[in-house]
Amino acid sequence: MHNPGDRLFGLALWGAAVGVTAVFAWLFADIARLGLGSLSLDFIATAPENAGRDGGIAPILVSTLLILGVAVGVAAPVGLGAAVWLNTYTRAGSRGGRRIRLALDMLAGMPSIVFGLFGNAFFSVFLGLGFSILSGGLTLAAMILPIFIRTVEAGLGAVEDGWRLGAAALGLTRSAALAHVILPAAAPAIGAGLMLGIGRAAAETAALIFTSGYVDRMPESLADSGRALAVHIYDLSMNVAGGDVHAAASALVLVALVACVNLMAVALSRRWLTRRLAV
Repeated sequence: MHNPGDRLFGLALWGAAVGVTAVFAWLFADIARLGLGSLSLDFIATAPENAGRDGGIAPILVSTLLILGVAVGVAAPVGLGAAVWLNTYTRAGSRGGRRIRLALDMLAGMPSIVFGLFGNAFFSVFLGLGFSILSGGLTLAAMILPIFIRTVEAGLGAVEDGWRLGAAALGLTRSAALAHVILPAAAPAIGAGLMLGIGRAAAETAALIFTSGYVDRMPESLADSGRALAVHIYDLSMNVAGGDVHAAASALVLVALVACVNLMAVALSRRWLTRRLAV
């Protein structure tokens, strides 16, 4: 016989899940109703015209992919190395480790506008990168790192000690155990950290306004300024009369882009886990 308290708790969890799903479905349906009619291959493949009211989003989409590529390309190896160092090479409960973790937790909750001002001052001005895709990507990498490091570190800490003991019993060095045993076992956490970081970076607006800029032409290199999809959506919604339809269509593309990138991250982490454990 089920406990009434357990049933109420289960119903509350189901209600919360259904409520969140319903809100997301309502928001997505509203965006789809407004923007689905403008979504087409020409919209994806052509440049914006008339301040974005006409034409498409080709240069904006390319700029977004380049910015995300820079951000993930920098954040993934640096964050993975930092997480491994915190989990494996620092003493449990050490003062330095606690301070670093506290700093990462504070940075993970930092408003994005602060990262934007830092990126503008450091990357754009101090390093002389100006308003560029590289400045925007490096700023987003700084935003991704705290979330990614803490997520991967938690995943590494959740790996059972039996994996480490088994690797030591086989005579593997610490680095070999990390490469062939521990990291593959933590692959789901690595994928989750990438998804959380990419989700935050892809939807970022404030930080990119100060770093990558507003230019909506096709970028020729990482040193060129480029407008991200999130900035384009903001500009069409807030500053362009009659731009709501194309803003909604751009939002649908952004949702699809984030979903595709997340699916790729999950697939790569699972493939890596399968390949490493098969060796």
